[in-house]
Amino acid sequence: MDALLGKQTRDHSDLDLWVPAVHLDPLFVAFGEAGVDRIFPWPGDRPWNFVLHDGVGLRVDLHLYEALADGSLHYGSVVDGAAFPAEALAGHGFIAGTAVRCESAEWAVRCHTGYPARDVDRHDVPLLCRKFEIPLPESFEP
Repeated sequence: MDALLGKQTRDHSDLDLWVPAVHLDPLFVAFGEAGVDRIFPWPGDRPWNFVLHDGVGLRVDLHLYEALADGSLHYGSVVDGAAFPAEALAGHGFIAGTAVRCESAEWAVRCHTGYPARDVDRHDVPLLCRKFEIPLPESFEP
């Protein structure tokens, strides 16, 4: 969220990363070299979505996906997974002044609706909608 906004707007407990599943092995090596090498068990963890941490305060929430032959992306199990357009991860943003690829603003808004909104959603979604001129979802209107 804050990458899309180009600045930190609230405290975050972790950094969410979308990663092609084929890059998991080299990613483990890179994070291990940085000391982020422990799996942080969390309710609802799945093989395609889990948290790595350093044992102190750094946490990275990994979301693994696979590219499908038709160009879409697959997230989740073989049985219950979902395909979504590659454009969903074609966003551009900034973290501490560094350009990063990230979710598109439209996809980020879509992924943070459809369930009871949390306080962080009530904070993030209106900011994204305002900046990217996306209609505010009805459930977020005052």
